[in-house]
Amino acid sequence: MPVERRPATDAEAAALASAVRLRIIRLTYDRALTNKEIAERLGKDPATTLHHVRKLVATGFLEAQEERTGNRGAREIPYRSTGLSWRLHKGSSPYPEETSEAVFQAFLSEVAEVGPAAMNQFRLVARVDRAELKRRLQTLLDELATEPAHPDGERVAIYLALYPGD
Repeated sequence: MPVERRPATDAEAAALASAVRLRIIRLTYDRALTNKEIAERLGKDPATTLHHVRKLVATGFLEAQEERTGNRGAREIPYRSTGLSWRLHKGSSPYPEETSEAVFQAFLSEVAEVGPAAMNQFRLVARVDRAELKRRLQTLLDELATEPAHPDGERVAIYLALYPGD
């Protein structure tokens, strides 16, 4: 089932042009995290991540969940991804240059965090109809994005890159 996509607004495109914000979207994909938890996961100062969280909330990529009380009675607001980033078309190319760089930097940061040994890697050079391959890969990703979460499933991240094989 194809995902209905619409063009990103300028504000949405700007919000996605940050590796930190892309990582926040991924971290909150299936579990709500407070700003403090996000900052700890990213090794950043909470004030820095709060700036990014606010921008993601303002552009609809994150939404605040029900307020809760923390360990010391402090008010905590968890945030969760809305899935909006998956439903946008980012322009005539899959991503404008700034967002492409942010996606790549987010991937490198995530791989550095988990380490290459935790990755399953696949490589292939083939002569293909690039448009058809992109369509087939997008269909698979859309299918995975719209399926209900498997109750015993493992949380995984998928990064695909097509580049010249010369």
